[in-house]
Order: sequence, then structure tokens, then C-alpha cells
Amino acid sequence: PTRTSAMHSWHAEHGARFVNAGLWKRPHSYPRAGETEDDAANREALNVRANVGVVDVSTLGKIELQGRDVAEFLNRIYINRWDNLAVGRCRYGVMLRDDGMVLDDGTTSRLAATHFLMTTTTVNAAKVMQHIEYLLQAVWAQLEVYATSVTEQWSAAALSGPKAREVLAALVDIDVSNAAYPFLGVGACRVRTAAGEIPARLFRMSYSGELAYEIHVPADRGLDMWQAVLAAGAAWDIVPYGTEAMSTLRIEKGHIVIGAEADGRTTADDLGLAKLVNPNKWCVGKPLLGRAGLVAADRWQLVGLTAQSGARMPRGGKLVADPDHALPNPMLGHVTSWCFSPHRNAWIALALLASGRARHGQQLWVVSPLASEKAQVQVGPPCFIDPDGERLRG
Repeated sequence: PTRTSAMHSWHAEHGARFVNAGLWKRPHSYPRAGETEDDAANREALNVRANVGVVDVSTLGKIELQGRDVAEFLNRIYINRWDNLAVGRCRYGVMLRDDGMVLDDGTTSRLAATHFLMTTTTVNAAKVMQHIEYLLQAVWAQLEVYATSVTEQWSAAALSGPKAREVLAALVDIDVSNAAYPFLGVGACRVRTAAGEIPARLFRMSYSGELAYEIHVPADRGLDMWQAVLAAGAAWDIVPYGTEAMSTLRIEKGHIVIGAEADGRTTADDLGLAKLVNPNKWCVGKPLLGRAGLVAADRWQLVGLTAQSGARMPRGGKLVADPDHALPNPMLGHVTSWCFSPHRNAWIALALLASGRARHGQQLWVVSPLASEKAQVQVGPPCFIDPDGERLRG
């Protein structure tokens, strides 16, 4: 089975190269004449940082949660606290498996006192829904929580970049100034399109690290919304971007993804998210986080790598201290995600490295024995751009 978003026909007509994301087809990039796919992705990523871009995020898992006990349920499945989330706000959350390893991450928004909307990763949407249903039916049947998958009912676009607010103001019927619509704000609005106004949900959240918003509309109006966003953004040089540029932007910002960084063997602390674990409440997986093996000093931890002297980062590289060490060469970790960063003009990567946070400032080597390639890299924090988050809060 193949799933496509409501904007798929537009993507195809405008030269998108598609990739598989779970069961979905998503645009990788939109190459122009004479461009390679990588050239197109770099252009798209640069434009988001400099101006504004829009990406189809309809494929994200979406689960409506309603009932008296939703806040308590969220407290039990996420490592951070949820009963204090105000109506009209959203929050980033991480959920664990029973063994303490990260299961999924995403944002959950409080639309009303007893009404929440959870988003999951594209690939894990069904798994998270199954997890929720099992807990509600077999473990906590006494909780009044009703969960419904609404992934296919909403089309969504993420508008990102320093000019995103100007574009949005030309589209919607509400005040989107920073004072009226702060970071992590959630609300309802109407989107003006050539085919008439569309009721929408508006979320101010950022995956790119830039000022950004997500616009969710009923799926049958997704194409109208998408075309309206592009028309309104023409004055600010808006361009659509695909999953490759989206990946570049999130690597530059140090955002993890499920499957690469959260590979089933990593804890919240391994990924630099230990501060999210609320010490004053229980949640699924938390009791096992204190096991000796999960708090050992030599755990593989998330770091950022920057290739030195203009070198290209080998694909699927392993981290070693000496690339010429006699075999077997002790492996210190491995690269999880890598790209050429047009913003940094260098190859960068996220990696899991033994005692990684204690190694910031060190120089190691990324080697790929299968490809006979290697590159010297500098170890540092996983965030390569705007570590204080000024861009996304501005």
C-alpha cells in the first residue's frame, strides 16, 4: 500500500523527487534545471535560513485524545509533566518503552481542558497508537481517555524561516505577532485561499530551528491551503522544500529522529534529554533508568561532529581514535545522521560516542572500511546553529 498527501499532485507537477517514509511518498527535493538532488536540497535549506520555506508535513502521526483523564494519562506515558500544560499551548514530549529506551518523541497540544492532539513521527504513528490502545485497554482501563487516529483527516504544512510571520499574517485572520502568538502557542484560525476561507489549527513550533508555524486544515482542503501559502509567500521568495533539506536543517539544529539517533538502544540521557525526566512523577520505563548499565560513564552519548579541512564525511562511518590502528580497530561510536551543511559550509554529523559529552573539543576519525574512506572530525555539542533558540522565539 502507498499513501500520498493531498498535495501529492502538486509536488509531482513541480518536479519533486519522491522517497518512501513509512508507507508514505514524500518529496525529497525539487530540483531545477541543471541541479542535482543534493544541489536542490542545499538551495532549499539555505532559503529557509535566509527567507522562508514550506514543507508538507501531512504524514506526521496525529492522535486525538479526549476525556477527563487525558492529562494524567500523558503524565504516565511521557517522561515530562503534562497536567500543568495550559489550554492553547503545546509541549515537546518523549515516551519510553518498558525497558527505559526511547520509544518516540513529538509534540502534544492542549486544545481544550479535556481535549489534546498528539503528533508522532511518521514511521511510528501506528506503533504509538497501538501502545496507547494497549495501555488504555489492558493496563489502565479505569482512565477515561478516548484515543482516535486522525493522521489522514488533516493536511499540514510547516512554514519556516525569518519571513514566516509576514507570510502567515497575509494568510490568516488572527494576530500572529510575537506577543499575541508566542512560541509553542496553539489556536484556531481561518486561512484565506483562492477557493475561500478554510478553518485551520495553527501551531507555533519549529523543527528547523527557525521561526516556524504548522498549519493544519481538513485533508480535502490541503491543496488549496498549500497553494495559498505559496502565493502569499511569493513576495518573500518562498520555496517548497523536501525531506532532505528538512533533514539538513534538523541536523544543524541537533534535533534527533527515531531510528537514527533513537535507535532502540538509547535512553533520554544518552540523547541529551535527561532534564526532561520529571523527578516527581512515575512514567512508563522510568523505574529502569537507574540500572547501572544505563548510567555508566562510558554510555554512547549524542554529540556533533564537524569534518576538518573541507573533508567529506564518509557514509555510515564508525568513530575511532586512530584510523591506522591495527585490526581490530576499537570503535568508539558511530555516525547516526550526516549532511553537508550549507550554513556551516562543511560536512557535519550527529553521532553516538562513548562518553561523548566528556569528549567535546577532541579530534577523532570517522572511517568507513567498506568504502575505504576516512575523515578527521572535531567533536562538539550536537547543536550547530543558534544554541540559545533566539531565532525560533523571535
